[in-house]
Amino acid sequence: MSSTSSVPQTGPAAGGLLAEPRFELMPFDSMEGQLDHLPDGATVAITASPSLGLDATVDWSVQAAEQGYEVVPHVAARYVEDDEHLDEVLSRLAEAGVTDVFIPGGDREEAIGEFESSHDLLTAMDRLGHEFDDVGITGYPEGHDFISDETLADVMDKKAPYATYVTTQLCYDPETILRWIETIRDRGIDLPVEIGIPGVMKYQKLLKISRKVGVGDSIRFLQKTSGITGFIKQFIRSRGKFSPDELVDELDPYYQDAEYNLRGLHVYSFNQVPDTETWREDRLNNWTAPTTRFSWGIHRV
Repeated sequence: MSSTSSVPQTGPAAGGLLAEPRFELMPFDSMEGQLDHLPDGATVAITASPSLGLDATVDWSVQAAEQGYEVVPHVAARYVEDDEHLDEVLSRLAEAGVTDVFIPGGDREEAIGEFESSHDLLTAMDRLGHEFDDVGITGYPEGHDFISDETLADVMDKKAPYATYVTTQLCYDPETILRWIETIRDRGIDLPVEIGIPGVMKYQKLLKISRKVGVGDSIRFLQKTSGITGFIKQFIRSRGKFSPDELVDELDPYYQDAEYNLRGLHVYSFNQVPDTETWREDRLNNWTAPTTRFSWGIHRV
């Protein structure tokens, strides 16, 4: 369990989107040190690693659950061999008290078994009779490098009946996020949305990761918001570290809007928890609810 003092339990109404985020961690050796910096009972999403496979995800999920954290394992479809393997993974997670699983396709170029997509895995879970209180699927506000927008929409429509929420891919542009939510609402998808944001980390590391995961439009957004000169000044002023203050402040006024139905924040920490949690605690301890909504006229009010 965390050795740091917990943030005062202000609750969602008092802390907005920052009150109870979930923190995404990667199942590497460094993860244990990251857990020590989280608030007691925090929700921890644990990714799947192409090099380590699902065993590491399950092992860390069990360990974190035993330490009292709310755990959300990523059961990536392309990392699962067959029904027997899936049954084994899900049974072990259920025995550890896991009630929430996230089902991405996975970033392996080739599947190791018979599941090519998250939809394949979701239907297999249903067929095998595995039920969890919550099941998450992925959303792409900026689209996908290798999948057309039409295909993404069709796949989400097929996956939605098996899910209880959507978590968005990393994005820095609040306008893009809100437009995307409006688009899926217009298609009849009313699942709560968990907004994926970056944690606090060095700009160089963040830009490198962003390019790797294919969010080039968001990189350009970071630069265009203040121009290249402003971007450099911000870089210097922040001592080379990015923090998602503006992103959180501009999304928070929509938090209790029933149409947008924002479930909370999903913080992509990239195993850089200490700086992110220090930033979050400071924000909560000095929290004032943002009230300004976008004025571009593109969003429903």
